[in-house]
Amino acid sequence: MALFMSQTGDDGLSGKERLFAMLAVMITTTMNVFDGSMINIALPKISTSLGVSASEVVWVANAYLLAVAMSLAIFSALATRVGFRKQFIGGLIVFTVSSVGCALSSTLSELVVMRFIQGIGGAATLSIAPALLRMVFPSRLLGRVLGINALIIATCTAVAPLISGALLVTLSWPWLFIINIPLGIVAVFFSKRFLPKPIGLDTRPLDKLGALFSVIMLGSTIFFANSFSRHAIDYNEQQALLFLVTALLSGIAFVYRQRITIAPLLPLEIFSNQRFSLSAMTSFMSFIAQGMTFIVLPFLYESVYGYSPLTSALLFIPWPVGIVLVAPHAGKLADKKNPAMISTLGLVVFGIGLLLLISFSQTPSVLDIAWRSLVCGIGFGLFQSPNNREMMANVETNYSSYASGVLAMMRTFGQCLGTAIVGIMLSHSGSLASSSRNAVHLGLWFAFGAVFLAILFSVSRIKK
Repeated sequence: MALFMSQTGDDGLSGKERLFAMLAVMITTTMNVFDGSMINIALPKISTSLGVSASEVVWVANAYLLAVAMSLAIFSALATRVGFRKQFIGGLIVFTVSSVGCALSSTLSELVVMRFIQGIGGAATLSIAPALLRMVFPSRLLGRVLGINALIIATCTAVAPLISGALLVTLSWPWLFIINIPLGIVAVFFSKRFLPKPIGLDTRPLDKLGALFSVIMLGSTIFFANSFSRHAIDYNEQQALLFLVTALLSGIAFVYRQRITIAPLLPLEIFSNQRFSLSAMTSFMSFIAQGMTFIVLPFLYESVYGYSPLTSALLFIPWPVGIVLVAPHAGKLADKKNPAMISTLGLVVFGIGLLLLISFSQTPSVLDIAWRSLVCGIGFGLFQSPNNREMMANVETNYSSYASGVLAMMRTFGQCLGTAIVGIMLSHSGSLASSSRNAVHLGLWFAFGAVFLAILFSVSRIKK
């Protein structure tokens, strides 16, 4: 209840308005997380229903991810020109209406197009959600509310497979999209009534050339990472190299453009704050580690230890449970203590959890795997919300949408890079069980190395 009680000198909204504005953001976040997690599980059902191959149906998931990744930077800049409230509501409407289109799709091409449009709507909201929370709540409560946001994401991640399984057994895959409709209507209503109205919009034109470079850079990065994913059946090394080179060249062009234009898509001066930059790098490395681990663990559980896919899915639950247990308290503590210290401690615990997963000498029991995975989740939960608070609090308010976009990009592309690295390892491991075991353990060691680098970045900002 302390989140909704006003004190003298508070910025943001009044107590009652905070509640409904937070509900608008949290419901939207829930829809986005559910959508990604549940659809991945439903891909085999969709493949059978639409009569397409496994390699083709993967584009139902990839189209959404591609749209989100390609438009994050654009929407971070656009929000400063049209207003956070208007963009958030517009994105929410696009997401909800396209969910109807997904549910009504009768062919793969229709579904992929609708998913791409849905991803654009998702990016419009995801890119500014943390910035909106900063506008809604006073600075003294920022860490706490970001901790609750992390709790919501972790909870949705944990229960999404169960809800998806229940819907697929009792109904059919279109219902995975239909459930977005009532949630979207409620979120739009709360958003229109309670989200703050814009003040002092940026009147400069959007950097269209920078936006083009951004789309090429981010899109080619996703294609590169997808080349090495579990579902990339038609792997082409030359094609993957082309995507990598395109991403690097367009990235260089994007940075150069941002340095010379008077109205950059992403103002590089926000990185002049060392605490913000170090927090961004810490986030990037930590999500590389998480991305690698999430790809490696199914191979560890199924190919190495011989567990069924269902058991493998259940073994993922302790990780988000650990985040749920810790994230709100970590966020609350970050409002009172040094967030960098808390997030560094979380990374240390995360690293210990990875070492525990690496240290198996024989086929472990389900309980033995579960408690080690729980340690990883506790560490990540202790790290995430204080680090997010550190990022959002170390930029000026008028740059909060850009900081929010950077936060989303660090998460998205850290996970993508982690996926690509593990994919390269697995593609060269061969089919022998011993080779797979070596590749999986090497992947976990690389993840630990990414956590170690994140710890170094995190420690260095404590003295700033």
